[in-house]
Amino acid sequence: MYYEEKKKNKEKVILYCFMVIIIALLAILILRTGINNTSTTTQYNAQKVNFEENNAKQEEKSRTEKSNVIEKSVSSIVGISKLKQSGSSVFVNRAEQKLGLGSGVIITDNGYILTNQHVAGNKYSSCYVTLEEGKVLEGNVVWADNNIDLAIVKINKGNLDYLELGDSDSIYLADEVYAIGNPLGLDFQKTVTKGIISSLNRTIKIEDEGQNVYMEDLIQTDATINEGNSGGALINQAGELIGINSVKISNAEGIGFAVPVNIVKPIINRLITDGKFEEAWLGIYGYDKEAIPYLDANIQIESGIYVAQVALDGPLANQDIKEGDIITKIDHTVISKMNDLKKYVYNKSPGDTVTLHMKRAGQSFTKQITLANK
Repeated sequence: MYYEEKKKNKEKVILYCFMVIIIALLAILILRTGINNTSTTTQYNAQKVNFEENNAKQEEKSRTEKSNVIEKSVSSIVGISKLKQSGSSVFVNRAEQKLGLGSGVIITDNGYILTNQHVAGNKYSSCYVTLEEGKVLEGNVVWADNNIDLAIVKINKGNLDYLELGDSDSIYLADEVYAIGNPLGLDFQKTVTKGIISSLNRTIKIEDEGQNVYMEDLIQTDATINEGNSGGALINQAGELIGINSVKISNAEGIGFAVPVNIVKPIINRLITDGKFEEAWLGIYGYDKEAIPYLDANIQIESGIYVAQVALDGPLANQDIKEGDIITKIDHTVISKMNDLKKYVYNKSPGDTVTLHMKRAGQSFTKQITLANK
């Protein structure tokens, strides 16, 4: 009896000790889990704070870099007018119309400026250029083309801030762009507006001095462009010039157009290397498949340039080339847009010979043409 009771007490002590050990282990486990959770939470919170701080720093860095790009670009924008300005306010007498105020973009450090032809005027004419610091210089138009509404002006000044030329053939829909210019004259000079590329290779019909004119291969943007912005810069996020803004289209909201810069690169390069540019002339007026529907909906072309008119005093006058012929290639270069043809000829000199590959009524033929001096 005594033995059995002693045995039971011993079993109780063992069970009690076992329970104490289990409880102690559970307590340690709970305590360690709590510490780990606290540590994990603390670590997570620290990582979160670090991420937010880094993200804020990156955003600030991005904003600073973007602002620096825009500020550098703005310094290359000039005002252009046909009459010397007298300080009149646009709000008093619509100075941008009276003086023909517009914008221009310095493209070399020695004073070449790219702008619209309708802002600067025709070749050999003069205009007045207002620099960033307010100094006004006389500029001479050294090249102009009314059909693409571009002109190049030269001023006698060096060490100028200028915009690098971008590649207008390497832009895409929805790319972010900025338009910079002097809307409404000098009251709002150096205005920057932001937008995207809304469309590419646009063809538009405009009325110019009572005649219908077709501008092809344009960049469409929703960046705001007002009167006075004409001739200003359309730049990409790297601050490179990809187009020259034009506001010949003024009857639509949220739709602006720019002439792609690549078309004039051959001219700019020649001016930089030779100090002059003698323009070769093919003597043709033509349209690509985007413009043809404006002329005649019954005319169908798959590619190439539709010959609309041959200049009577041009190099094609006595070459049996007629209205309705299609130019498919010049030398070995396939032509799909009128600006492709212009750009190719801009790379040539008067007196150079080119081969036109053509079609008439489905039949192919070629013509050797000697380019004339425009």
